[in-house]
Amino acid sequence: MAKKKQKSAGPGRPGAGGTPATVALTEAGTAFTVHSYEHDPAAPSYGEEAAQAMGVEPERVFKTLLAEVDGALTVAIVPVAGSLDLKALAAAVGGKRAAMADPAVAERTTGYVRGGISPLGQRRRLRTVLDASASGHATVCVSAGRRGLEVELAPADLASLTDAVLAPIARA
Repeated sequence: MAKKKQKSAGPGRPGAGGTPATVALTEAGTAFTVHSYEHDPAAPSYGEEAAQAMGVEPERVFKTLLAEVDGALTVAIVPVAGSLDLKALAAAVGGKRAAMADPAVAERTTGYVRGGISPLGQRRRLRTVLDASASGHATVCVSAGRRGLEVELAPADLASLTDAVLAPIARA
C-alpha cells in the first residue's frame, strides 16, 4: 500500500485537497500531520487497515463512532484496537442509556461517510467523549474525513478542538 506523509501546509486549505477536518485544524493553528494510504474496500476493519498502512500501533489510532445517549447524538473516540463501552459512554455524559446511532444518521449529521467520519470539522458540533487512553500518547491518529486519510495530532489538541470529555469508554 502506498503511504504518504504530508505536513499541514497543503491539505488544510479548501480546494487544495483539504477536508473539513484538515481545514478546521489549519484554521485553529493546530500542529498536525496528514497520513494518506491506499484504502482497500475489502478491508474488514477501516481502523486496523489504517494502523497497518501507516505503521502505527493500533492503540494510537482512534475511530470515531456515533451513539445516541438518552436520545442525543454523542461522538465517541476510541482506539481501533478496542470497542466502545456504551454504558461507560452514557455515564461519561451523565446519561442512562446509550445505543449505536444509525449509520445513515451518523453520515448525515457529520457530513462524512462511514469509515471516514472525523471528530473534527463535523457539520454540527456534538458532545464528544475521548477515551482516556489517548492521554497516554504523545500523538494519536484520527480520520481526516475520508477513507485512506488520517491526521496525527496531540490528544490535548484533539480534546480541545472537539470540546471532548476524557473518560475510560473503551473495552480491550
